[in-house]
Amino acid sequence: MAGVKSLFEPKSVVLIGSSRIREKVGMTSPQLFESVIYNMTKFFKGETHVVDVEGKKGARTLHELSHAPDLGVVMLPPSGSLEQVQNGAKMGIKAFVLLTGRFKNPQRKQLSDLKREYHVRILGPNTIMGVINTSNGLNTTFERDVMPPKGDISIVSQSGGVGAALLDWACSYGIGVSKFAFMGDKIDVDDVDLLRYFEKDTHTKVICLYMEGIEKGRKFIDVAREVVKKKPILALKGGVTKEAARRALSHTASIAGSDVVFDAAFKKAGIIRVEDIEELLDAGVALAKQPPLKGDNIAIVSNVGGPAILAADAVVKNGLRLANLSEKTRRAIEKRFPGLEAVNPIDLIADARAERYAFVLDKVLSDPNVDGVLVINMLKSCFFEPEDAVAVAETAKKYPNKPVVDVPAGGEDFTLVQKVLRSTSIPVYNLPEKAAKALKNLRIYGKIAEATMKKI
Repeated sequence: MAGVKSLFEPKSVVLIGSSRIREKVGMTSPQLFESVIYNMTKFFKGETHVVDVEGKKGARTLHELSHAPDLGVVMLPPSGSLEQVQNGAKMGIKAFVLLTGRFKNPQRKQLSDLKREYHVRILGPNTIMGVINTSNGLNTTFERDVMPPKGDISIVSQSGGVGAALLDWACSYGIGVSKFAFMGDKIDVDDVDLLRYFEKDTHTKVICLYMEGIEKGRKFIDVAREVVKKKPILALKGGVTKEAARRALSHTASIAGSDVVFDAAFKKAGIIRVEDIEELLDAGVALAKQPPLKGDNIAIVSNVGGPAILAADAVVKNGLRLANLSEKTRRAIEKRFPGLEAVNPIDLIADARAERYAFVLDKVLSDPNVDGVLVINMLKSCFFEPEDAVAVAETAKKYPNKPVVDVPAGGEDFTLVQKVLRSTSIPVYNLPEKAAKALKNLRIYGKIAEATMKKI
């Protein structure tokens, strides 16, 4: 795994491109080259070397470098890329990221031959944006100044476009990311290699995958089954329909296979399958911040009635149940706040502030009939202020084995509350339905963890 490690944890990187070549159809361009240089120079904490085959930026050839860097990032057409991989492999570069694509089968074979001959690792070709590591600032993307905040989620995308959407989502919503890998055509490094790496990576708590196809099916299942004992894996599968599967074959050279087969494989491996990009990251945030849900019983604590009813519907639709609060919990809440009816979902009334939330949430979380809580705290039409949300995070800390998710429903309300809770362990969602899905995925992983413990 030393070569795979060099993809994410190099001490030195060489960026190989051209300040002149621009493909008529393809990613090779001065713009790509200059933008990657910009990001690496700005963010990367190690050594960054530049090789411009035109000789205008940095060195003209790899031989001019004083030593072999750990990682080479190549941004040239196929023939030029092959030449640079061969030269770099000879001088001792351990791994390569090939951003550009359009490699034909004979050229793919040449890459595979170079990999075997020099024992180097190759990510790509056609990765489009390569890799990100928020810990050391490694950023081979060409979107200038785009760097997600540090966190515990590692994301692997076979598609550059889907990966870009996930990256944009993470940056826009402040989702903490550990690492990104854009895999492209998977001529060498694949899902299995990356799962093995992330299994041992101390900065990764949750693994999110976007896949269009896989060749090493049995090995993938075996490795994933070991990884999920320590870390949850979420997967979004593209190419579900026959029409999309045919397009995936030409897109990233993927053998998509039967969706029924993939579904069975995911279940066997203990991988949680999600339906879309949004759910992939929503579930990732929940699993990174909260413990697995150990039972089906959910309490809803809200300052508004209508959204609480929608939340109750969503909870049940996602295979969970509304918790029956104990008589002790009900008496304690109604004694402290005589105007409230402590029936799940609990409506705290629109004037509820931090103190009321803290008290009720504490009583609900201490109830043995409750396995998790969905909190709704709207600002508009209510007295609740963004800073009151701190009470949710502080109260939840007292019950580390019961997950809590928060819903400031809407747009502006969501933004304001999320800013307050972003650095806490509380996942925040803008709709009750999204929060209910997050709880469902926490429950799925709870069952996976339970099954794993029984086998030990």
